[in-house]
Amino acid sequence: MQKSNVKAQGASVRRKGNSARSKEVIKEKEESRTFTYGKVNSMINIDMPVKISFLGGLNEVGKNMTLYAYGDDMFLVDCGLAFPDTEMFGVDFVIPDFTFVERNADKIKGIVITHGHEDHIGGLIYLLNVINVPVYATKLTAGLINGKLAENRTNSVTVNVVSPGDVLDLGEFKVELIKVNHSIPDSVALAIRCKAGLIIQTGDFKIDTNPIDGEMINLSRFATLGEEGVLCMLSDSTNAENPGYSQSESKVGDSFANLFTRAGSRRIIIATFASNIHRIQQIINIAHITGRKVALSGRSIENVVGIAAQLGYLEIPEGVLIGIDMIKQYSDEELVIITTGSQGETMSALSRMSMGEHRRVEIGEEDYIIISAKPIPGNEKTVYKVINDLMRLGAEVIYEKMYDVHVSGHACQEELKLLISLVKPEYFIPVHGEQKHLRKHAALAESVGIPKENILITDNGREVSISSEGIFITGSVPAGGVFVDGYGVGDVGNVVMRDRRHLGMDGIIIVSAAVDASSGELLSGPEVFSRGFIYVRESEELIGEATRRAASIIESFPPYSFDGMAMKSKIKDEVSKLMYEKTKRSPMVLAIVLEV
Repeated sequence: MQKSNVKAQGASVRRKGNSARSKEVIKEKEESRTFTYGKVNSMINIDMPVKISFLGGLNEVGKNMTLYAYGDDMFLVDCGLAFPDTEMFGVDFVIPDFTFVERNADKIKGIVITHGHEDHIGGLIYLLNVINVPVYATKLTAGLINGKLAENRTNSVTVNVVSPGDVLDLGEFKVELIKVNHSIPDSVALAIRCKAGLIIQTGDFKIDTNPIDGEMINLSRFATLGEEGVLCMLSDSTNAENPGYSQSESKVGDSFANLFTRAGSRRIIIATFASNIHRIQQIINIAHITGRKVALSGRSIENVVGIAAQLGYLEIPEGVLIGIDMIKQYSDEELVIITTGSQGETMSALSRMSMGEHRRVEIGEEDYIIISAKPIPGNEKTVYKVINDLMRLGAEVIYEKMYDVHVSGHACQEELKLLISLVKPEYFIPVHGEQKHLRKHAALAESVGIPKENILITDNGREVSISSEGIFITGSVPAGGVFVDGYGVGDVGNVVMRDRRHLGMDGIIIVSAAVDASSGELLSGPEVFSRGFIYVRESEELIGEATRRAASIIESFPPYSFDGMAMKSKIKDEVSKLMYEKTKRSPMVLAIVLEV
């Protein structure tokens, strides 16, 4: 393939500084290197290294974001989000901390996106509100990003459409895009060149020999780069614990065909990831063959299907797709509903169906429901709750462990080893996974000949320096999670989250009283209210005692020496003590003293 060069807007090649200054001596004690897999030298000379700062995606599943720096030039790879865990009450999702990026905004030449999944693009609209740099993405990925930008009215950002084989000129970096297979079309790996050497970041990938779109991963390009000489490889670790090879996406199509037959005259409802275009295409194809109409339920799946069809990534036969409002016009045997909610998300369409709260779809015994996804680690409980609730409503539910209704988009052990063997990197960093995945991937790399001392397991917030001299952790950068709750970005911090956990576990007691501002005389109250702690009508004795103690504290203050803060503090302490003595529970206590 003929390579094209895409020049970054405003980017320019900058020369390295004085060679005498381009060397630095880094001293680091071996015992302080807690994230290193192999042996560490106590002292090295690094000859102008490339620096990689990990801002997300390590020791977690989600919010992938990596910053490369060489000399005065930087660029970013991906900017994703993560979904909240069960302890993050009320949080919609989590994005990376952009502090380090904002601090270096004038040095950043662009953002290169590997593919269109939320854990790689979901944080981008928030980042582009604080810095304005060009974005580079393949056609479908760019379409999904532009959809998000339009929805959020962010119109001043340039999204450059690029293709596998293109080479981006980002200051000191030349970044080549390489075709890979994944569970969404237009996914790419990156070959990153600078004067320190060649680095390959795989992005999310698998080796599919029978892909739906007919385009296999470009293994020959990886092999050519391996012969050229690769300084370091960063590779997807998601399925590093799984032996063998991942299955082809086409296998799911065969399973769907069989399940459509098993469904008989029942209505078919399929929950899958909105971004899994290949799977949606297979569902549409089989629905068309079997004479069924397809309706979409869920805002995200409607948006993605609309963009994919517009850009030519989905072929939808005329008359097959109908609006969700039209399903009452068809019999059960004529319908397939594709919906969101395969991860048990609380407000998703499938969750609302399971609770009987969906406005247009009522679940019953004539429903045949297929969960075509594997629970993301941490989501298992919510997914199985939805499955159980659907079954209680009489539906038959087919899920991942029962039939081949899902295959992973990530490489398993033999594929991971094959790609490492082709690339033959001098140094190796496992990325994209929890600690257990990173550790297993490191062991796989060692098994195919990467020396243990050349493998580095690191963490978010670490700066890694790499050159021909070695690979080392040389610093820390601000990193972590920023909570997004409604329109608020970062306004829910640790203190607020601590209070939410406290309220969620123990409830709240509110003590309210009115006091004369000059004399300190009690004018009304105290009144005691409980929410999420005890039912007041069944605990009148306890509430009465709390009321008497609060009144006693107010009356204990000398006349004409009113101190509202001290009064509220004493009421809070005394009521908290009482509640623990009587219930062995510690509700949040809020004292309100109104000065009249």
